[in-house]
Amino acid sequence: MRNWIARLLAASFLGLAAIGAGAQSFPDHTVKFVVPYPPGGFNDTLARVSADKLAKMWSQPVVVENKPGGNTTVGNVSVAKAPPDGYTILITPLPFSALPGLYGNNLPYDALKDFQPLVWAGSTMNALVVRNDLPVSNVREFLDYARKNPGKLNFGSTGSGSSNHLSMELFMKMTGTKLAHIPYKGSAPAVTALLGGEIDALFDNVPNVVQHIRAGKMKVIGVSGLQRSKLLPEVPTVAESGVPGYEVNVWFGMQVPAGTPKPVVEKLNHDVVTLLKEPDVVKRFADQGVEVVASTPEQFQKLVQAEVAKWTQLIREANIRIE
Repeated sequence: MRNWIARLLAASFLGLAAIGAGAQSFPDHTVKFVVPYPPGGFNDTLARVSADKLAKMWSQPVVVENKPGGNTTVGNVSVAKAPPDGYTILITPLPFSALPGLYGNNLPYDALKDFQPLVWAGSTMNALVVRNDLPVSNVREFLDYARKNPGKLNFGSTGSGSSNHLSMELFMKMTGTKLAHIPYKGSAPAVTALLGGEIDALFDNVPNVVQHIRAGKMKVIGVSGLQRSKLLPEVPTVAESGVPGYEVNVWFGMQVPAGTPKPVVEKLNHDVVTLLKEPDVVKRFADQGVEVVASTPEQFQKLVQAEVAKWTQLIREANIRIE
């Protein structure tokens, strides 16, 4: 019996040693970032900046593969089914946490069980903008107008489950208002629709609309964060404008397949956090309205769990469906 226990302990020790050695030599071949969106936008920027920095750090190729489709499920499921070895990394933004509520049992993976959160890379916020000829100048006036004109206002988004769609759904739920939803295939056409007067309002990432705001082509009446945007410091938050407790944190992160060895996860987190804190990266992201967070895997896991619960509840209560 003692010999059997000794052999078992020795085998366990050798297994742990092998994992540790594997982490020390990681990576020894090409690493891939999967972006579940087309090229362009901050998700793509995050992947390409990280790939460039890590390739130099590791002296190994790091590639970026854009896999859009299925409301990001195509790219997500490809990583969920990839070998859990750290060589396939998923770029994961806020809409990831809305998909369980939108698809339920039809989602081809388990958002909380099939992935290992790696790092919460950064966050931005959405701006609430309206067309220039809408007779409102702040959130309170917008709410008054919506209540006096029920069924007459609409809003745009980049699709069901997107951060700008969820931002407005949460806003409507908390204020008891109702606007008609008009989804578009991306931020650019939604912004164009607002500029052309086709839609009345839009929540969109601050970097996507800040130049139009500064050019006087649209009016901004609030931002979705708990604190004001550094790009628009004069604009109050929605929470301080009459909707206390309102917050939408537009976050961006990275995940790997569940089961990836802990030493590999720790090395990946350490190296990604290192590159995210480099001054040129911090400045580049800040110029796009994104604040670097560079969290631990545990911190990002808590965020994902909380966000899945938050948006699943909202989607159920608001009866949001894929359009």
